[in-house]
Amino acid sequence: MNNNFSLLKRAKSFTHAGRGIRLFLKTTHNAWLHVCIFLLAIILGITLHISSSEWISILLASGFVFTAEAFNSAIEIDMDLTSPDFHPSARDTKDVAAGAVLIAACTAFIVGLFVFIPHIF
Repeated sequence: MNNNFSLLKRAKSFTHAGRGIRLFLKTTHNAWLHVCIFLLAIILGITLHISSSEWISILLASGFVFTAEAFNSAIEIDMDLTSPDFHPSARDTKDVAAGAVLIAACTAFIVGLFVFIPHIF
């Protein structure tokens, strides 16, 4: 195996990652719900003139949700491939991954409350 650094290989890896993001947004319905909520947070942030540290909190929490959802989607794709018939362990794997998204979304919601409530009231 050739382990030499290659700009071409790095560029191709970005191409593959971009394809993954497009596939994620195209095939994951919950991703669009997260996008809409993220856009709402951006609009609120602009409207309420939140601070730089508050922007960082919103961006990190949102990135956490998108990352969790992307991993969940990747796990579902893999489980559907490797276990096309019902199997309790495949179900458990998918449920745990979905639970991780719920944890991330609840965390982001709480961060949003801490950021936006003081500006609203």
